[in-house]
Amino acid sequence: MGIVGLFAYWTVVLIAPFALIVIWSAILAVALFPIFEALSRLIGNRPVIAAAIIVVFCLVLIIAPLALVAVNFADTAQVLIDKLRTGNFTLPSAPAAIREWPVVGERIHDAWNKIAGDLAATIVKFQAPIREVTGVIVTKLALIGGGVLSFVVSIILSGVLLTRSARLAATIQVLASRIAGEKGVGFARLAGATVRNVSRGVIGVAFLQALLCGLCFTLFGVPAGGPLTFLVFALCLMQLGPALILLPVIVWAWFSWPTWIALAFTVVAIPIMIVDNILKPILMARGLSTPMPVILIGVIGGTLSQGLLGLFLGPVVLGVFYELLKAWAWPSGSTGSENSRPARFDAQSERIEHPQ
Repeated sequence: MGIVGLFAYWTVVLIAPFALIVIWSAILAVALFPIFEALSRLIGNRPVIAAAIIVVFCLVLIIAPLALVAVNFADTAQVLIDKLRTGNFTLPSAPAAIREWPVVGERIHDAWNKIAGDLAATIVKFQAPIREVTGVIVTKLALIGGGVLSFVVSIILSGVLLTRSARLAATIQVLASRIAGEKGVGFARLAGATVRNVSRGVIGVAFLQALLCGLCFTLFGVPAGGPLTFLVFALCLMQLGPALILLPVIVWAWFSWPTWIALAFTVVAIPIMIVDNILKPILMARGLSTPMPVILIGVIGGTLSQGLLGLFLGPVVLGVFYELLKAWAWPSGSTGSENSRPARFDAQSERIEHPQ
């Protein structure tokens, strides 16, 4: 037993750097398996070609938005650098309407004009905090870049797992049966169903909302549409919704565009903000139903602990754990029936009463 434990420890140490990539690859393979199976049948039972098509499609979905964000950031940074180099970088004067804001309107208007009037002196005055903030931003961008690279590797590895899906599924069932018998096999199937439900209800809806926002920004010519679309995607995954981005853009549109264009943008943006409230219950109800608080905790905790990869991994892990815990506590699967209720303690008679 000591020798077995020693080799198990060494194995864990060796695979620990790749653990998150492997786990995320397995989650992707399980979530994409229905699409892989249908596509393989459609092209004449060619699993390798089907897996390659899915991998390329997923990489395009990931790389294209990130490339758009990078191009927009590069263009914005280049314009800013050119203006700073020539000394033509100035801030516009504060709108007169700000003075009418209650309590803080006058102060904001005066501070805005003061900064706009002498921008160079303001930058020199706050150069130390600006330097610290810039360092933090660069560090976070490096972490995001590493997370994106890990995600790309996970997508490629998930394609390899899909080509071996039948053998892997049989192996998992054998291992689950060795651990917990028939109940272990049921838990394994439950985990797969939970992964697919969470993928459809969280990641799928988030991607749909980000896609609709990107099309809306492109159609109306909203500045920095690429970065805004990426932020919408992140906020939707965090269960915060696109309103934190769309509402300020709507307000800006009413101040910057003609009335009829701003009205059209508002009419298009409002349904995008609420579409998740309609789609999520429908998609999450198909099979297992993981409560939204569990998903929210998983998203926030995963993001804080594992970065971009945890943004996806957190809700899936907590969702699987919740369903496994529920299945273990109520093995009959009917938590609301009379026979599945736990025993009730009667305080007056100091005895245990069973439902039957």
